[in-house]
Amino acid sequence: MGAALDFENEKLIIGFIYNTDENFERALKIMTDKFGPADFMTEEFSFTNEFSSYYDEELGGEARRRIVSFERLVDPTMQADIKTFTNSVEADFSIDGNRKVNLDPGFLSHGRLLLATTKKTGFRIPLKDGIYTELTLYYARGAWQKLPWTYRDYQSERVQTFLTTVRKRYLEQRKTENQQP
Repeated sequence: MGAALDFENEKLIIGFIYNTDENFERALKIMTDKFGPADFMTEEFSFTNEFSSYYDEELGGEARRRIVSFERLVDPTMQADIKTFTNSVEADFSIDGNRKVNLDPGFLSHGRLLLATTKKTGFRIPLKDGIYTELTLYYARGAWQKLPWTYRDYQSERVQTFLTTVRKRYLEQRKTENQQP
């Protein structure tokens, strides 16, 4: 019989989709107040021009994108609670029911990236309180590997290069954290 062990802490990332610098800066401040300082951030890019105009109408303009990783490692069992928190922040930013910022938290480990969502479908795993998680990417053979449902932006070289940088930092942190008594 196997023994159940505590999970290793993982790297929190949050994807931001927004329409103005002000909304991004305000949302980032809320996230860093809650989760601590960011250690890496993608440069801003146009989600609309590179991937989809899906969010444009709700946001009230061109959807812009950044992904941020946070310095402090987090217990991965907190994923549903973190998604519930980011949902509440999205609601605070909403005007007449339209979000002005979309926040997608995820957990990066040495071998995978999980993203939290409220959308139920066959390949998503229920966590609690209406929150699901999905395996978005896995790391094998020295590179990120996509799945049939992996979002197009997470398939991009830009995002995968960012995730590789974050993964490298995570592996360094993991060594340090596992050496502590």
